[in-house]
Amino acid sequence: MDFTLPEELELLRQSARKFAEEEIAPHAQDWDREAYFPDPMIKKLGDQGFMGILIPEAYGGAACGYMAFAIILEELARHDGGLALAVEAHNGLCCQHILIGGNEEQKRKYLPPLAAGDRIGSWCLTEPNSGSDAIAMQTTAVRDGDGWILNGAKQFITNGHRAGTFVVMAVTDGAASPRGITAFVVERDTPGLSTGKREEKLGMRSSDTVVVTLDNVRVPDSQRLGAENQGFHDVKKVLEHGRVMICAISQGFARGALEEAAKYSLERTAFGKPIRSFQSIQNKIADIAVHVEAGRLMLYHAAHLLELGQCSVHKAAMTKLFITEMATRSCMEAIQILGGYGYLRDYNVERYMRDAKLCEIGEGTSEVMRILISRTLEEQGVY
Repeated sequence: MDFTLPEELELLRQSARKFAEEEIAPHAQDWDREAYFPDPMIKKLGDQGFMGILIPEAYGGAACGYMAFAIILEELARHDGGLALAVEAHNGLCCQHILIGGNEEQKRKYLPPLAAGDRIGSWCLTEPNSGSDAIAMQTTAVRDGDGWILNGAKQFITNGHRAGTFVVMAVTDGAASPRGITAFVVERDTPGLSTGKREEKLGMRSSDTVVVTLDNVRVPDSQRLGAENQGFHDVKKVLEHGRVMICAISQGFARGALEEAAKYSLERTAFGKPIRSFQSIQNKIADIAVHVEAGRLMLYHAAHLLELGQCSVHKAAMTKLFITEMATRSCMEAIQILGGYGYLRDYNVERYMRDAKLCEIGEGTSEVMRILISRTLEEQGVY
């Protein structure tokens, strides 16, 4: 068992870190205040290969796998969580669903422009009254000749404001169990598709989040992803993968909190010496460091299992539960180390804390993760 990253992944880490430090770090605070990152960043990310990191080379992607994706997301999130979230939702949700449920013609049509960064993708599952209870969705798709008519609204949709390609889940057979859900690709210029104003969020502010409304949106059957009424099975696969990848974003926040707090503790003096010399500060930094290391091991193990096709539901749930909650705690401790300055927007740690909280909610709340873990333990006869 070798815990050392292969040379190609270490080189990828260095490349992603350099890109993030040069292209993201100088602007992250402004993007947070403006609640927007500039559109040209999407193409820059595409030129780096980051927008097609999971997409096979046959469709214009980098075909680097989940470990590479985790490394990239950590480096991006170290400086801007909103941008990292946009990349994660694009790759891990939208593109991933097309890869899982799409046929060869659909993959060749939709994936190349997404991989190149010519457009960004969005995944539409959550609704105003359907969050954790995904099968309670009310958006419908009704057969209409050789196509479908979609009606409904999707809530909290990442990349929705600027996406060119949407993967939309809709009920096609309300009597099926679980409810007959089918996925469809809907393109931006389709009549009847509209997006609301960008939501004012606590964190992840540079990432756009909107309501997507479907008003008699007609799509041909050729834009149906996967088998009719079987979309919920693909949704579960997508979420299982996404839950691991959102951990990489959380890992970036925790590492950022550690690095920022450690740096500040050497610069800030109290009672005539750096605060790093006080045992209470040393203990806090040590605790964050231990949690960051534990989180990285869990993340890499889960990403490795994903690549082997062996990452179970409860493994993904355990990883997400631990790392996302660990990141929030680490950011809170970093704020405490910086004291009053940690509460100011002039410093990164308060932004990390605001960004980190979303990861405990999105793609499965901590409460749902505990249910999944507990259910598995019961099935295994642990209790």
